[in-house]
Amino acid sequence: MEFNEKLQELRKHKGLTQEELAQKLFVSRTAISKWESGRGYPNIDSLKALAKFFSITVDELLSGDELLSIAEEEGAQKEKHFRDLAFGLIDCSAIMFLFLPFFGQKTEAGISAVSLLKLTDIAPYLKVLYFAVIAAIVAAGILSVALQNCEQQFWVKYNNKLSLLLNAAGVLLFIVSMKPYAAAMLFIFLVIKGLMLIKWH
Repeated sequence: MEFNEKLQELRKHKGLTQEELAQKLFVSRTAISKWESGRGYPNIDSLKALAKFFSITVDELLSGDELLSIAEEEGAQKEKHFRDLAFGLIDCSAIMFLFLPFFGQKTEAGISAVSLLKLTDIAPYLKVLYFAVIAAIVAAGILSVALQNCEQQFWVKYNNKLSLLLNAAGVLLFIVSMKPYAAAMLFIFLVIKGLMLIKWH
């Protein structure tokens, strides 16, 4: 008997609804529904809680193959959380463009390095574009950190791609507008993210 069938049987034997079991295990009803329909497995902590609640061993709940699948799934989930956190922190660090001198500006003495906040010798629309790109990158970083446990398919599938796309757009914008230091810094961010994706795929 598969895990999902065993769980349904154990729950019904106790006379519990999915909602009631979820409350006793401090998980969502959606999680119970997912486990019982065979669309996923609980993590190790939830497995222990299930075994304890039903007064059985984890081995009685799962076959060896299922246990291996759970271990692999949990490992992949941890890698994803770490990657999302790393991407998020890298993106959040783009706020330094506002305060650190990554932009060249012509002065009477030549060219001096200034922060984005102090940059004045460019067209207003270009400065707005710079702010928009940096704000979008930082916002993506904040969302990536805040939504690490989000299971929405769209977010899971596209959050890293969004981060890479915004970074690439920033690199392109700064290259085209001849801001090499800013472009180089965002390019370094892009390379770090690319290496992380290669390592974990």
